[in-house]
Amino acid sequence: MTTCKSMHHTARKRMVIKLGGSTLEGLNKAFFENFKKLQDSGVELIITHGGGPAINRELAAQGVESHALNGIRVTSELAIEIVQSTLIGKVNPTLVHQLTTAGIMAVGLNGFDNHLIVANFLDKDVYGFVGEVQSVNTTLLEVLINAGIVPVVACVGADEDGQALNINGDTVASEIALAVNADSLLLVTDVAGIRIEDEYQTEVTPSLIAQWIEQGHIYGGMIPKVQGAIDCLDAGIPSVQIVGDHLLGTTIKTSSSKSLSSL
Repeated sequence: MTTCKSMHHTARKRMVIKLGGSTLEGLNKAFFENFKKLQDSGVELIITHGGGPAINRELAAQGVESHALNGIRVTSELAIEIVQSTLIGKVNPTLVHQLTTAGIMAVGLNGFDNHLIVANFLDKDVYGFVGEVQSVNTTLLEVLINAGIVPVVACVGADEDGQALNINGDTVASEIALAVNADSLLLVTDVAGIRIEDEYQTEVTPSLIAQWIEQGHIYGGMIPKVQGAIDCLDAGIPSVQIVGDHLLGTTIKTSSSKSLSSL
């Protein structure tokens, strides 16, 4: 069964955590032990990840050019093979090992696994082999979560013909959070939240974000982060945060909502 929404929402807290590729390479044992504490306190975790630096190194080593457009990696046919092999074959197993070392039962997944992430081309003429999520197999995620296993999802989707598609990591995290009715979405990046004119913001609203994008204060890879966060808020996910490796940063909240406490 493949659904876009989880059929049941348990009383337990459910959190989707996205680890950015640049953040992944600098994380220490204490960082993963924090996840163990969250799990021990009753929080159900789903982790998604990118792998930008590792992909960039492999692209450079093979002489394949790549660039970003609107915060999305334009992905050629040669590049998608490298993205797929790097995320699934290198980054994902390393992250699973780090979680396992911290005492967390984890299993690596990607969009090909039991149709976990079915995607279509976002715009092949503009972005190449980049996908937009069509559906998430929540049944697979629920089985793992109910068994006490943390799903660790690489941001590679597949279309109906089995073509691998590169999907923005923040988009994957947002779509999974929506599909499983998560209580919170945590986007862990290499900066401590949204920074406007050299000042990190503690709390922001969608209207402020729209204003800052228009003014050019929010740009590049931060755009899909905030757009995914707003989509999650609009769909009813109570808490969305963009944080650094200390899990502190910016809370995005609707204008009418009460202040959300930090984790």
